[in-house]
Amino acid sequence: MKHSLFAAVFVAFLPFGAHAAKVTVTTPNAPEGFNEKLRSASLSLSTAERDDATAQDLLAAAQSDYARLIGVLYAEGYFGGVITIRVDGKEAASIPPLRAPGEVRRIDITVDRRAEFTFGTAHVTPLHPRIVLPEGFATGKPARGDLIGEAARSGVDGWRAKGHAKAAVTDQSITADHARKTLDADITLAPGPRLRFGALIVQETGRPSRVRPSRIRAIAGLPTGKAFSPDTLNQSATRLRRSGAFRSVVMTEAETPNPDGTLDITTRVVDAKRRRIGVGAELSSLEGLTLTGFWLHRNLLGGAERLRFDGMIGGIGGNSGGEDYRLGVRYDRPATFSPDTSLFLQASIEESNEPDYRERSVEIGGGLSHIFSKYLTAEAGLSYRYSEIDDDLGSRSLQHLLFPLRATWDRRRASALNPKSGQYVDLTLTPFLGLESQSGSGARLFADARTYHSIGEADRFTFAARAQLGSVAGAEVTDVPADMLFYSGGADTVRGQAYQSLGVELSPGVTVGGRAFMAFSGELRADVTNTIQAVTFADTGYVAQDALGTGKGEWHSGAGFGARYMTGVGPIRVDIATPLDSGAGKDFELYIGIGQAF
Repeated sequence: MKHSLFAAVFVAFLPFGAHAAKVTVTTPNAPEGFNEKLRSASLSLSTAERDDATAQDLLAAAQSDYARLIGVLYAEGYFGGVITIRVDGKEAASIPPLRAPGEVRRIDITVDRRAEFTFGTAHVTPLHPRIVLPEGFATGKPARGDLIGEAARSGVDGWRAKGHAKAAVTDQSITADHARKTLDADITLAPGPRLRFGALIVQETGRPSRVRPSRIRAIAGLPTGKAFSPDTLNQSATRLRRSGAFRSVVMTEAETPNPDGTLDITTRVVDAKRRRIGVGAELSSLEGLTLTGFWLHRNLLGGAERLRFDGMIGGIGGNSGGEDYRLGVRYDRPATFSPDTSLFLQASIEESNEPDYRERSVEIGGGLSHIFSKYLTAEAGLSYRYSEIDDDLGSRSLQHLLFPLRATWDRRRASALNPKSGQYVDLTLTPFLGLESQSGSGARLFADARTYHSIGEADRFTFAARAQLGSVAGAEVTDVPADMLFYSGGADTVRGQAYQSLGVELSPGVTVGGRAFMAFSGELRADVTNTIQAVTFADTGYVAQDALGTGKGEWHSGAGFGARYMTGVGPIRVDIATPLDSGAGKDFELYIGIGQAF
């Protein structure tokens, strides 16, 4: 008897609606895709999928769906539609909220679109002469409700783009004529006066920023006294964000213009963490393990400066000539000379133990970097380099002054670690001046161009191609640092071929880097699931003795397949490749790293 009473009490306290409700959405004679829009907007569907949804939750969701689904009808131009929502056979709107049933088994939603309305009148006045309203916002076109808001925003944005910062909608008349099946939309704008940028006010929120207000203004570069422009305002916010000193940047316009026709802007910033540490690893069956790490200090001197130390140990356990070491430090100061120009100072010490040479070097220098646009950046610098080299030609020390010039054009879309479309071009020209008789003078040119194109549903298939070109002119191979010459083979050039296995054999037993280089790579990437990607690829490379690709020169190639596992920090890459020559299908190389190969 006690057990029976316990069971009865237990059942009584079970949550109502424990059984999942079935939800149907019916749209008679609807065009393709319309039903899916309704299903996406329906709260009943998403609520029914919850394991903890009660009958009260389901009734509330069904009753709220009237407004949600009407919104879909209006957005698509149906202003005379009829919506019926039945909860276990009863119209949801007729069920009192406080008398919800103890259980909901099914919800049936029927949406009858009725006739589609068209625009009778479609006016936005006054308009700036250069502003074009959305193409569908015109007499006789389907009266989609979302076009009305889009037209109003276009009108306001058009005036703001021309300096009228306080342009706004002052009146709107939206009338549906059910007899004629038309919708009349009349929107009235008030452009307001043409304004100029006023002061940039740095507002403290909570803990004050460690970056000095004067430096915040310098980095933002708000052009006080110039005509107001939303794009210019966004650019100032972007400058503050890309400085790396702030976790959050908000810029707002003053409610009221100043008497002199200027409009003050207020910025609120939240500092990013002052210090950051990062590590990375890459593994190759021949090159061994490469470990990298960095330590970053933001806002070093109160002006949003950055100090970064980078370290690298490579070739661990590999068969690529020995272990390589590098330690570098770089200081960056944004907004030097102009808001888009940064000053940098850097120094490095490095030892490279490669198959055909050993080089130890020290380099110190600095320069300026400038952001020309969203896609184009460039930098110019001056540095001193001292190198000690041991190779098949003997031992020597070199001293050079380097004048590196670099430009980067980056229109890749999606993540730089996993681009889906766009282009990337990195061009470096480094004139160099020898400071002693053994050190030659000349110039080194290197270009890296990549393109990406995706097809299929959700960009499932991605074609990626890469071309690398290099040349060293004006100096002999003995007159320049060994790592300024070119080799081919390995993860960054030709996979499947041994690391830096292709150079120039001047004579039997004497191999050096070439003064001309070409490499081409192609990949087909296919998304298998949301986290798994399959890849097939082919690479080829060429190294020649002379700067123009003449003299002694050879090609080699490789191909293979791989997989990518997508993570929050980028894809984890695993590639297996074989050479396309005498070792094809016999020799294999394994590569593991983070990010796509290119």
